Amino acid sequence: MTALARWCLRRRIVVIVLWLAAFAGVAAAAAVTGSAYSNNYEVPGTESGRASALLERAFPGQSGDSDTLVWHTDSTTVRAAAVRTTMTHTLKKVAELPGVAEVHGPYGGPGAGPSGGRGAQQISKDGHTAYASVVFDRATDDLDPAQVRKVVDTARAASGNGLQVELGGAGIALTEAPRAQLAEFIGLGAAAVVLFLAFGSLAATFLPIVTALAAVGTASAGITLLSHAMTVADFAPMLGMLIGLGVGIDYALFIVTRHRKGLRAGLPVGEAAVRAVSVSGRAVVFAGATVCIALLGMLILRLSFLNGVALAASLTVVLTVAASVTLLPALLGLIGMRALSRRERRRLAERGPTPERPAGFAARWSGFVERHPKLLGVAAAALMAVLALPTLGLHLGTSDQGNNPATSTTRKAYDLLAGGGAGDGRGSGFGPGFNGPLTLVGTLESAGDRVAFDKLPQRLRGTPGIAQVSAPGFDGSHSTGVITVVPTTSPQSRQTSDLVDHLRSEVLPAAEGASTLRVRVGGITASYDDFAAVIVGKLPLFIGVVVALGSLLLLLAFRSIGIPLKAALMNLAAVASSFGIVVAVFQWGWGSELLGLGSAGPIEPFLPVIMVSVLFGLSMDYQVFLVSRMYEEWQLTRNNRRAVRVGLAETSRVINSAAVIMIAVFAAFILSGDRTIAMFGIGLACAVALDAFVLRTLLVPALMHLLGGANWWLPSWLDRWLPRISIEPPPEPGAAGLPGPQGGEKPLVGV
Repeated sequence: MTALARWCLRRRIVVIVLWLAAFAGVAAAAAVTGSAYSNNYEVPGTESGRASALLERAFPGQSGDSDTLVWHTDSTTVRAAAVRTTMTHTLKKVAELPGVAEVHGPYGGPGAGPSGGRGAQQISKDGHTAYASVVFDRATDDLDPAQVRKVVDTARAASGNGLQVELGGAGIALTEAPRAQLAEFIGLGAAAVVLFLAFGSLAATFLPIVTALAAVGTASAGITLLSHAMTVADFAPMLGMLIGLGVGIDYALFIVTRHRKGLRAGLPVGEAAVRAVSVSGRAVVFAGATVCIALLGMLILRLSFLNGVALAASLTVVLTVAASVTLLPALLGLIGMRALSRRERRRLAERGPTPERPAGFAARWSGFVERHPKLLGVAAAALMAVLALPTLGLHLGTSDQGNNPATSTTRKAYDLLAGGGAGDGRGSGFGPGFNGPLTLVGTLESAGDRVAFDKLPQRLRGTPGIAQVSAPGFDGSHSTGVITVVPTTSPQSRQTSDLVDHLRSEVLPAAEGASTLRVRVGGITASYDDFAAVIVGKLPLFIGVVVALGSLLLLLAFRSIGIPLKAALMNLAAVASSFGIVVAVFQWGWGSELLGLGSAGPIEPFLPVIMVSVLFGLSMDYQVFLVSRMYEEWQLTRNNRRAVRVGLAETSRVINSAAVIMIAVFAAFILSGDRTIAMFGIGLACAVALDAFVLRTLLVPALMHLLGGANWWLPSWLDRWLPRISIEPPPEPGAAGLPGPQGGEKPLVGV
């Protein structure tokens, strides 16, 4: 690490040019190739996945995403001449737009597209709401957002004079795709304020931000290229940006803080930068490795959808670590003594280097924790337990356009179709289940199978929880049949999930009888339920692997049984408590509409896995930076009380500053406009706040005071067997004028 730091300082211009060239090259390649992100969360091998595959082969026209144009009127009906004329003309204009293959409307006639006799079914019973199906000429992932925007603008231009026109569907949602620019600017602005207050130097303030932006920008373009090689979720770039900005600024903060400390101690610029990278850079690499290990733990789930997320986020973390130990020292050499504020430079010139000792609030707080470990430990544990309680009611399921912000056209279309969006509150529409119909796909091998399938709709109509059942449809060879079932409840309702289970376990097996007929249940709710079942089934293994690997790293680094065990418990506490807050906001709806996050609804099935990965990694960061200093003091004095007190006093300020920056960056992404990213933003911001201000500065030191020397116990046989690794280089007494371990200032490990 020392040799790398010296090389980057000597070749600072070369390093900066190489980073600029890497960013420009990857960005240019990404711009040329474009992105190929996916929003398909189906899991192959599940019942819904097999239903979707059968449907795609037998009915390719029905297997894609459905986009809907909805219109509603309160004063008259949609059959009125004026409304009919307006909407017939509008549907004709939409059908002629680039990218639109056809439009199926309720009126028939030129421009509306073939209705196939379905017109009456596309008008609500009270006649106040109607819809048309808009079929694009490409799959949703390949659509041009500009063409979709033209469809939305053309359709909504018909609104007025008591007529409301809205659009919904996966294709239409492209026009409401989240834009992270606002969230980025707010997060970076807040981070800049915190850094300036901490450093007092504009040059030092911008170093962590520039370093993080270089890494995140290169990673974002790299993720775009990665989407062509494997399945990458559509939210992966923004998630990577969220994680990269948070950890990137924090990692650079730790190194710059150490560099500034070396300058104040009288070291030359080059030597201070080398020492900073050699000391704090090692901790940064170790912390980044733990984040990547936690993220790559998703690979054991063997879900292509999550594989792409894991690799994309890991790529971002790897590049932020690389930038911190290469680009940052080059920039430190470039700005020289300007890493210190003018007042600090003037004081250094007048008084010379002076030893720095823990003082102020950090030292007082450390002493307070030492005096009252039992009381503070119980209070912290009680707070974490209360916040974790909502996690017990976690409901994984479909979060659809009914959870979008109330002002979005997709949410309005959803409500109109469901019957909850009529301005007069009369409940006009097609019912809550219309937005998430179930698709029953049957495999027919004989005449008896076809007879049984023909009789299935009658049996289904008498099943509680079903509002409508379509007539059977068959492919050309009559080897595959399809029936559409509209539940009485919304796609995200628990009752709809119960209906799926009831159909699969009782209704359909009874209908199949002794025949060879096999009917599979697909659709939005079924696919999300299957996805959630797969995730929940593998979650214990996943968490076990992540905890075990993280604990193993800490065991090797700190030669202790107690440190890894406490870290695992603290990480689980942070995850549970942050999930409790996510459940309260998104599932219970506490303030979700106020924050512009839409209505209450279930939690995305993939959220637990991704958040557990990210939170375990981030929690390990603070554990490493805090315990590293305690461990160094323990090795020097063998006094546990002093080790915990000094470690907390010397690291709490920089850990808290880093936490405030990360909280600001994560919380800013609540404004991204995307519900999933907002879940990550709130969950991660709350987890970091609890981790830094409750766990690492309160509960962890309280427990370590109570346990005493047992914190550092390791069986002698295990000590001999374990390989030795060190986060920090050995102290260099007197090196370049820096006091050694026994004189004045002690090296601040990990900071």
